[in-house]
Amino acid sequence: MKTKIKAVAIRNLVKADTWIRWLGKTAKHIAVRSSSIETAHGLIPLRIYQPPGEGPFPVLVYYHGGGWVIGDLDVYDPLCRDLCDRSDCIVVAVEYRLAPEHPFPAAPEDCLAALKWTYEHIAQYGGLPNAIAVAGDSAGGNLAAVTTLQARECLPGVVKGQVLIYPVTDHYDPGTPSYIENANGPVLTRKLMMWFWDTYLLNSSQLEEGQTRHPRATPLMRSDLDSLPPTLLITAERDPLRDDGANFAARLSQHDNKVQYSLYAAASHGFVGLQGPNDHHNKAMSEISDWLTALFNA
Repeated sequence: MKTKIKAVAIRNLVKADTWIRWLGKTAKHIAVRSSSIETAHGLIPLRIYQPPGEGPFPVLVYYHGGGWVIGDLDVYDPLCRDLCDRSDCIVVAVEYRLAPEHPFPAAPEDCLAALKWTYEHIAQYGGLPNAIAVAGDSAGGNLAAVTTLQARECLPGVVKGQVLIYPVTDHYDPGTPSYIENANGPVLTRKLMMWFWDTYLLNSSQLEEGQTRHPRATPLMRSDLDSLPPTLLITAERDPLRDDGANFAARLSQHDNKVQYSLYAAASHGFVGLQGPNDHHNKAMSEISDWLTALFNA
């Protein structure tokens, strides 16, 4: 019960803070439509952002961050509008199930279902089913990476690229240098990231007692990282997750995947989506939109 109360409190705090930071700065001209996916576990809400013009447009499926515990469509509405506006892509935002109410593997199950839905239905919204990339930040970056790996087996060729923004790629057990250097934040602390992990894995039906790694939770530990689509991976210098991203980029490169890796000096966790349109955000958005344009025009 204490875990759920804490989760709700943090959810409300992040929602209010993000709303204030983006107040009056969102791309209101972007058309937005709502949809949902029926599953055995209930509905998965979606929000579909459409650029101006006739299309058809390439597509970016976006998985929000929040430690698999917080975040929703409303919190990430400003970022998804901005992504749609700058990249000229349809953005499909996914509200996957959150822990502690729905522990691992609920989130990756929902994310894969959303990708499948997008492939099958996005043409109805002016999207190109043969031009789909996935993206996410923090825990959403973890889910984007895991979804790409899952899709390689069950939806081969569907994911054309992945944008991983300061992704979680491994459990906190190793205690990487960035976890030590940035233990007290800013923004994301080591203690909070540990709580996110513990909450996500708590009462999971897929894990043995004491197990902290799983192919759908810790992609860094996987040995089958071959034959993946091009990756743009962005990290922040002042972030406990910096080494998670850097190490995953290195592993992808070792498996002969095409990787563009960018470390944003002096930036902190959450700079792309939750801190408003500051200089770091604007630089990253330009990099992401340029990378997507090159990907889909290749």
